[in-house]
Amino acid sequence: MENAIIIENASVYMDENLVLKNLSWTLEKGARCFLMGANGAGKTTLVKLLMGFAWPVYGARVEILGNVYGKCNLQEVRKKIGWVSPFMQHWTSEDSKALHVVLSGLDGSLGLFRDVTKEEVDRAMAILTELNAAHLAERSWYALSSGEQVKFLIARALITSPELLILDEPSVYMDLAGREYLLSEIERFANSRPDLTLIFITQRIEEIMPVFKYGMALKHGEIFKSGTTEEVLTEENLEQIFNIPVKLLRGDNGRFWPVVGIR
Repeated sequence: MENAIIIENASVYMDENLVLKNLSWTLEKGARCFLMGANGAGKTTLVKLLMGFAWPVYGARVEILGNVYGKCNLQEVRKKIGWVSPFMQHWTSEDSKALHVVLSGLDGSLGLFRDVTKEEVDRAMAILTELNAAHLAERSWYALSSGEQVKFLIARALITSPELLILDEPSVYMDLAGREYLLSEIERFANSRPDLTLIFITQRIEEIMPVFKYGMALKHGEIFKSGTTEEVLTEENLEQIFNIPVKLLRGDNGRFWPVVGIR
């Protein structure tokens, strides 16, 4: 099996602070992996490393989708990577048409600056239909709820048929119902794209769905634990990651639910 991600001995400094420490990690193509860790663990910096927005110190190797960073055209690599972050909701002009936000993904912009073809519009609408959001396509961006905006950002990421999709805490601003609807749609489109490599970043254990077979936990800029979901999500590991007592329950749907107690 080919690897989508190969990172070897990567240390990254931000503002003279060491935020990733000698990190080595591989992920196979088509894998579905969650990434978790407390605030400040290094999750955001790892995403920047994957996207080529942060660079490791000399001697590291970063290879994404067969492209070795430092020896490839990053703009071309980024076309193969979809990235969704709730911060993008605030980067988008409020008077933008929601459909135009999706179409802007064709050019990697957050605004539509050219005419689009009927085929491109049809492609965008097909993805929105898959995400149960096609009926919102003509609305203005500011008229959408936070959860609806995230759906459109996911559609924006999917419109180029990426090989790697990074969902960076997509439900952080959602209420319970909105989150659960979004998670079911993520699971649905993941299952319909077996070749898609998917990384799901979260701090909420209960969001980790059965579709995610692998996981990695960061702590203080280092890999604390990586492996199968069952290997990573143990009470002992979670207590050390979050520095709080945790009891894990598992629902009939296969998801883990934490019960947290402070001694």
